[in-house]
Amino acid sequence: MLLASPFIFLRALVSPSFRNQIKERMAGARSLPELKGTLWVHASSIGEVRLAKTLIAGLLKDGESRPIALSTFTPTGYALAKEENLPNVFRLPLDFSIWLNPVFEKIQPSKLVLIEAELWPCLLGQCKSRNVPVVQVNGRVSEKSVQRYGKFPPFFLWMAKSIKQFSMRSQTDADRLLQLGVAKDKVVVTGNIKFDVTSIQIEDQQEWKTDGMILVFGSTRPGEEGPIMEALLKLQKEFPGLIGVIAPRHMERCREVEDLIREFKVEYTLLSQLNDLSNWTGTLLLVDKLGKLNSLYSKATVAYVGGGFNPRFGGHNILEPAGLGKPVLFGHYMNNFEEEAKLLTQSGGGIQMQSEEELYPHLHRLLKDSTERQKLGQSAEKTVKANSGALRQNIELIRST
Repeated sequence: MLLASPFIFLRALVSPSFRNQIKERMAGARSLPELKGTLWVHASSIGEVRLAKTLIAGLLKDGESRPIALSTFTPTGYALAKEENLPNVFRLPLDFSIWLNPVFEKIQPSKLVLIEAELWPCLLGQCKSRNVPVVQVNGRVSEKSVQRYGKFPPFFLWMAKSIKQFSMRSQTDADRLLQLGVAKDKVVVTGNIKFDVTSIQIEDQQEWKTDGMILVFGSTRPGEEGPIMEALLKLQKEFPGLIGVIAPRHMERCREVEDLIREFKVEYTLLSQLNDLSNWTGTLLLVDKLGKLNSLYSKATVAYVGGGFNPRFGGHNILEPAGLGKPVLFGHYMNNFEEEAKLLTQSGGGIQMQSEEELYPHLHRLLKDSTERQKLGQSAEKTVKANSGALRQNIELIRST
């Protein structure tokens, strides 16, 4: 903290949003009511919060009587959790006892459930000293994580010792965990809860005033919107009435994406400017509101999921549109969704591209051929349904651990 404090101070000085983030994290669970015996769920960002929503809904449906609290790491994850009205939401404080102690005193957790890959040393140490069992669900370990943790094996194993059970989403993830030295009896493969996420009803369904086809480009990352715009404009000349929807992964990039769209000299509409889509007659929609992507995927003719053309990003959740019966296109680097990408490409429900140049020809072919579109969409949905069921196994594991 002493080493980091000058940098934190300088950034807080120039960035109002960073100052707000620090305030939110310093506040921790202060705004929550006094809780006792809480089931504490921690989800880092948007994807994990969506998964947490599914898990919490499943637990409540199964008769969970303990109060539930949800902490998030990122501001976007926090905003989505609040928007979805999830129970007792707060930002995880900085990973030091001085800020974590008040959280433990406020919510008095009986168990901590970590979603996917969030391991915080001080948080785990506090749980161990307070005899709070920790379970990791939908666990994932990338090859990059193996290399990083492998440089400090004693430190990783010290953290892992605080976790009672690792519930991994695939055998590959489990094997990587075992490779790092975690005891075999602490690791179980239960499947990926994200295959169950799409079984939840899509809320906020909206009717569009259009007879045209809709392309949804979801979770886009820097460097992707340019090739998307080039492909979209060519396709709109060939397919009259074609609508494009661009949803950046991070809302703070919307202004940057707006500037890029203006360079192409085309009209666009921000989703936040519309009460609904029933009377909208535009051809390009920029999504600047959280929690709307699944609803938009449900209206898509074809979906593209971003983050797969840069190994730094590692892809995003391709199961959301696939579970809705949509053909899905994605990039080469899917290290965060290896198993999902493999299953969808093998079943024929998804198309994995090697470069952005493949975007236009694949979209052109699918827009032109409704039979192939339908075939891909059916294969995608069938794949998701065939691999669902992890939610039930993880609920049972949380109850029994």
